[in-house]
Amino acid sequence: MALPDALLELADDHLVLGHRLSEWCGHAPMLEEDLAMPNMALDLIGTARSLYTRAGELEGKGRTEDDLAYFRGERDYRNILLVERPNNDFAQTMLRQLYFAAFMEPYWQAALDSTDDVVRGVAGKAVKEVAYHIRHAGEWVIRLGDGTEESAERMQEAVLDLHPYTGELFDEGSVEGEGALPSRAAMHGAWEATMKDIFAQALLDWPEELGQMRGGRTGQHGEQLGHMLAEMQSLARAHPGAVW
Repeated sequence: MALPDALLELADDHLVLGHRLSEWCGHAPMLEEDLAMPNMALDLIGTARSLYTRAGELEGKGRTEDDLAYFRGERDYRNILLVERPNNDFAQTMLRQLYFAAFMEPYWQAALDSTDDVVRGVAGKAVKEVAYHIRHAGEWVIRLGDGTEESAERMQEAVLDLHPYTGELFDEGSVEGEGALPSRAAMHGAWEATMKDIFAQALLDWPEELGQMRGGRTGQHGEQLGHMLAEMQSLARAHPGAVW
């Protein structure tokens, strides 16, 4: 896998998760969250835009960020399965966000030493944003896990539902070692330390024996992604080339 493909994977992760968060706009449980979650979505989508643009430049086929976001089918998307999981409830949304942010924070920290100028620039901005995502989502995981009987039950159910999708975060690409992107596997220790600390505060059990689900990196997605892309891409496909 060349660098453009690796950047495309990262971009897909961020776009899909950003869109998932945006689905809460107007539906959040309180006004503060109705502002916070779309803002986090904008952070993720902004990162995706930069990565798509750089991937398009490097592959040399003339594809723009819009081409890559709106005119690929679900089997061409290479995001991990975790980020496409449906929102279901607020507990699952916050835990999904925390799982991803806890991985991306050390990843972007390491990417500050990238040999690619654009990757370094993206990392410099993203590492600040993702630190807030960890703090925000982590506070909610603790609040719900150490809250009422119902909130604790829902958060523990979210762990059982989402933890089997975390292993794919650490599956290696083939450009680590070239200096452009960090090793994904090398992030596992920092990710686990962050997650276990928050789980302890949230009084959540750390799952040790759950099997892991994979397939996103090879285009094998659940039907939820197809539904999401149909909605996200509908306007661009109905009016290809339109500008405003």
